[in-house]
Amino acid sequence: MAYEQASGQDVYVKETHDLIGSDKVEGTKVFDRSGEHIGSIERLMLEKRSGKVSYAVLKFGGFLGIGDEHYPLPWSKLEYDEALGGYRVDITREQLEGAPRYDRDDDAYWSADNGLRLYEYYGVPPYRS
Repeated sequence: MAYEQASGQDVYVKETHDLIGSDKVEGTKVFDRSGEHIGSIERLMLEKRSGKVSYAVLKFGGFLGIGDEHYPLPWSKLEYDEALGGYRVDITREQLEGAPRYDRDDDAYWSADNGLRLYEYYGVPPYRS
């Protein structure tokens, strides 16, 4: 409340013209180039020191949360498409199926080596460069 009064800003705003709250991004649909729904964003992974979004974890496949696959996508691969009301990626379902993925309970996946492998797979520079 003190922040609201001092700044005149509503701390409960979830979206502005240029900003969006992470809780609004989670669950947002992801579409391929042709507009086919391929999954949804399960969570965002942030770089601790810079605060930049490094990955969006795409939840793909499965039924009612059973058998879902989790694919980290470099944030730079997602582009918000207002017409679709979700993010569009320039990869195919086949590319996604061959992409690096991890098991939901595998915290060891998030190593620097796996991060570099992920960026190499998608052909984009790492977020730190």
